[in-house]
Amino acid sequence: MKKIIYFSLFILSAGVFTSCSDGTKAQQRAQGPRPFPVIGVPTKTVTGHTSYPTSIEGVVNSEVRAKVPGYVTNVLVDAGEKVKKGQLLFKLETESLSGDAEAAKANVNAARVEVEKLKPLVEKNIISKVQLETAKAKLSQAEANYNSIAASIGYANIKSPVDGYVGNINYRNGALVSPGDPTPLTTVSQTDEVYAFFSMNEKDYMSFIQETAGNTIAEKIANFPEVSLILANGEKYNETGKIETVSGQIDPSTGSVTFRAKFPNPNQLLSNGNSGKIRIPKTYKDVLLIPELSSFEQQGKTYVYKVQGDSIAVSTTIKETARVNNFIVVESGLENNDKIVAQGVAKLRNNTPIKPQEIPFDSIANSINRVFK
Repeated sequence: MKKIIYFSLFILSAGVFTSCSDGTKAQQRAQGPRPFPVIGVPTKTVTGHTSYPTSIEGVVNSEVRAKVPGYVTNVLVDAGEKVKKGQLLFKLETESLSGDAEAAKANVNAARVEVEKLKPLVEKNIISKVQLETAKAKLSQAEANYNSIAASIGYANIKSPVDGYVGNINYRNGALVSPGDPTPLTTVSQTDEVYAFFSMNEKDYMSFIQETAGNTIAEKIANFPEVSLILANGEKYNETGKIETVSGQIDPSTGSVTFRAKFPNPNQLLSNGNSGKIRIPKTYKDVLLIPELSSFEQQGKTYVYKVQGDSIAVSTTIKETARVNNFIVVESGLENNDKIVAQGVAKLRNNTPIKPQEIPFDSIANSINRVFK
């Protein structure tokens, strides 16, 4: 009995749902085609950008290392400080070297006395010249040993090799350092101008080179567009840069080619070790342009609803050249001044009757990003 009741309720519910659905469709047919905003497909000139991760280095980037082993006794600069070439940066302990120097100096004096003593004896033919030459050789050896120790004492005073700005101080007072240390004491960088290094994969590299005017690599480099720099915080750096060099060969381990761009750095905002993104502009001249929101994708293809006969929205496949800041550069599938549905494409199906309401393309474009000229 219960089964009969449940079955009756199911049939009644299905009948009510079908009745409501049919009623909704009937109501939609009674209301007629729905209004949709429509735009004409324009021809524009638009500039897009391709971004690549970059690392920043000073134009001159000189590591400061100890030339002799010893303990750091004085750190005379701090990170970020501007220094001159030859300025004293670090001092190492020299007490043991000073003792060695005194002993070496004594040996020099003793050898010199021996030479002076033998000279008159040779003149009087009391001894042979061989003995005097031997004494002179010992004097030269003693002087060389002393000079070597004195140089080592000098090396304990570590100076800046270039004008620039001091990087991180990697060793402090009391640290034992030596010429073989993997980490330098610090790095002094010239950052009035900086280099930005970035890489392209082989495909991007070939396209970039082929699309640039010039018969040789040197000519193409001269014709490369100016590039911009996006800082680590997402802000655009206010100076533009110029690509100066290309490695000229593909790294077999990464399959990429390395580029180097130079940026002015008058306010010292950039420092050695900064990161960011290089943006290379590419201009598409006189191309068909539509907003991304006017399109939809199915099975890897891009579609728009083209208005046919002023009242039917027809699903139309388009081929893209590129996407630029929420716009699509159309290669094929549309023609200049074709009408397409601008918004609400998710509410449509193929061959849906609509009531077109034409609006200016700029009203859509200005609400997204104005990237065209």
